[in-house]
Amino acid sequence: MNKNLKGALNKMSNVKEAIEKHTTKDGLPREAFAIVGDPEDPETWKLPHHTKAVVDRRPRYYHKRIDLAKTTVDWDRMPAAVAALSRGGYRGERVQAAAEDIIKAARHLAAHYQAANKPVPDTLGALI
Repeated sequence: MNKNLKGALNKMSNVKEAIEKHTTKDGLPREAFAIVGDPEDPETWKLPHHTKAVVDRRPRYYHKRIDLAKTTVDWDRMPAAVAALSRGGYRGERVQAAAEDIIKAARHLAAHYQAANKPVPDTLGALI
């Protein structure tokens, strides 16, 4: 096998392995969730509100939280995430989280609405 081809195949294999090792829940990284209990345990991640494109938009190396509001917010999921924070919950069930996590999530979701120049839902306004 050609030396260059062999090197390219090895690199592709390494990239695939790195992607597979990245922890996700339903194909989404932790950055796609408004509540992340334990960053290494996807079962503690709640309120997904980004599309799978969030995976492709993360820089290879980053030190700060990145603003993904304009490119990857899943506006079809946002009403469910917002409702889950309310007392009535989403489909009658409120997200199970500490009060401080609920308030942080409300602020986070409200920031997405503001960044997109959309009105912040009353449910979020009441929490923040």
